[in-house]
Amino acid sequence: MRKIILSISFFTFTPILLSISIVYFLFLSYNSRLHKGLISHSSNRGVAFAALPSAENVLGDSIISKDARIEIVRQFFARYKSPLEPFASNVVKDADKYGLDFRLLPAIAMQESNLCQKIITDSYNCWGFGIYGNKVTRFDSYPEAIGTVTKTLATNYIAGGLNTPEEIMKKYTPSNNGSWAYSVNYFMELLQ
Repeated sequence: MRKIILSISFFTFTPILLSISIVYFLFLSYNSRLHKGLISHSSNRGVAFAALPSAENVLGDSIISKDARIEIVRQFFARYKSPLEPFASNVVKDADKYGLDFRLLPAIAMQESNLCQKIITDSYNCWGFGIYGNKVTRFDSYPEAIGTVTKTLATNYIAGGLNTPEEIMKKYTPSNNGSWAYSVNYFMELLQ
């Protein structure tokens, strides 16, 4: 009796299973031909065509690398919440203008004033530039300060053969025990 029930249920479900399988395989076959382009309902509906850009629209390598340096400096300033962040392009532009490593000015600003967090009020002097005793050098803006300090480092230090933070330190902060140059080097490494 048990064998009879099993054979009846097998014969009852076999045509249903076969029908479902055939419909499923027909669906797969249709779908495959549709994706291969064998069946098409409309040729170009919803398709946009565009020409490839000409060579004139491609940016050069030098622009990309300059943008990268600006972004490196900007992110460095942003990480430490420096008011210099909007002036990252000034730092790179003036460094290029005077042939200076673009990392030197931000590194000195970090060493001298924690990137302008600790400066004399309204001085815009983040570099400890010309500040000793009661003397305070003030600037009218950050761009003016960036330009003046960069030019001075290039003409009075680098041009005179003082190329490394250790050599610059001897003139920039002569009484320092070496920690100034160590810190400037460290911050320059962070800017790579």
